[in-house]
Amino acid sequence: MQKRILILSVISIFLASCVFGQQPSRDVSKETARSSQDWIRDAVIYQIWERAYSQKGDFNSITADLDRIKNLGADVLWLMPVHPIGQVKKKGSVGSPYAVRDYYGVNPDYGTPADLKRLVAEAHKRGLKVIIDVVVNHTAWDNKLITEHPEFYKKNEKGEIIPPVPDWADVAGLDYEKPAVRKYIIENFKSWIRDYDLDGFRCDVALFIPTDFWEEARAEVDKVKANTIWLAEAEKADLLVKAFDVDYSWNMHGALTEVMQGVKPASALRRIWEEQAATFAKGSIRMRFSDNHDERRAIVRFGEKGALAAQTLAFTLDGVPLIYNGMEVGDTAESGAPALFEKLPIFWQFAERRPEFPRFYKAMTSLRKSSVALRRGDVNWLKNSDENRVLTFTRRSGNEELLIAINMTNAPFFGSVEASGNFEEITPNIGNPLPPDDEKSKPPAKANVALPTLSLDSFGFRIFKRK
Repeated sequence: MQKRILILSVISIFLASCVFGQQPSRDVSKETARSSQDWIRDAVIYQIWERAYSQKGDFNSITADLDRIKNLGADVLWLMPVHPIGQVKKKGSVGSPYAVRDYYGVNPDYGTPADLKRLVAEAHKRGLKVIIDVVVNHTAWDNKLITEHPEFYKKNEKGEIIPPVPDWADVAGLDYEKPAVRKYIIENFKSWIRDYDLDGFRCDVALFIPTDFWEEARAEVDKVKANTIWLAEAEKADLLVKAFDVDYSWNMHGALTEVMQGVKPASALRRIWEEQAATFAKGSIRMRFSDNHDERRAIVRFGEKGALAAQTLAFTLDGVPLIYNGMEVGDTAESGAPALFEKLPIFWQFAERRPEFPRFYKAMTSLRKSSVALRRGDVNWLKNSDENRVLTFTRRSGNEELLIAINMTNAPFFGSVEASGNFEEITPNIGNPLPPDDEKSKPPAKANVALPTLSLDSFGFRIFKRK
């Protein structure tokens, strides 16, 4: 939800926990993260906002486009909440999908339960997994639980049901101190997996709900269908020990925005990565992203070249990358505040205006799929001659080693990186979104390169493979 990003992507998870009365994660630095399937570690997640995906805003439009999504290189489809939207105290003309009116229902604006089942079945035929967004920290005010089970909710001193956070006036907070709440939600999870053959969940504001609930829920759902994928909208290290496969790298994302906008040096990203590598359980899988439904588009915040540079980091750093629908064509429909409470369809015709965007996304997913080092390799940060502006690191798995260099600023870079040896440049040739700073500064793809000398266009990126 839009208001969350103002908190969670800017300040640390500890401060967010204190503000909302949550306990910070316990120390798991010496533990091992949950063992996840290889397909999860290898995945590219594609987030779909049903209302915005097409002019119709329905499931069938998504089903009709599955071949394109598959060809793009996606592996996991994340459907934003599919449930009916609350109308009491709603925000905007349509209301937020994160105000759920019926946990067992399907939003009729998107189609029927049969339409959703067909979408899942057709995705499976193409080798795609499907997860849905579950919003179980709070409900809409016209959810039937309000009247049938008022004891499920958090209340003030007067006994009145309250929002989980004062600013979230369109929703009412559930109380996970109540065993009946936990039982109801777990049974609901199981029904969605059983009835729709889903492959997992993206769990909204997961850090606001006790970790032991998530661990219990995961164990129970695993009995219905094993080897699902659970994505936590949280940055709370203990969630990845037993409950979740993947979480949000919120702090990295917040720093990315500040770096791209010149507020912090590029080295801030390396520092956060190193701090989290030391505090998260070994083997933790983080979702890397430069854009999502909570914000203005990355292309609006960073510009065309900056948006590609930011997403290059998401594709090449360890973890699982996210593509938010429309990014792949350079969509700027959400140029202002994200359209969570209104209907604002993606302008897919941007693919004709910005052809380098679809070429970039297709090329980067293809490169990732062809490289074990990018999907599962170790990260080794390299020093360079201007670490305030440029990120340099390697990804290594066995005998495969890739070197990635990304200029996080709008000024060209001519310098060096602490690496030596013979490399082959494998940077995808996507065409220039804007005229290059120096036509000679970037050798053609697959050229032999002798480092340590390195040059990068403004917001440029280059990828090398050791020969």
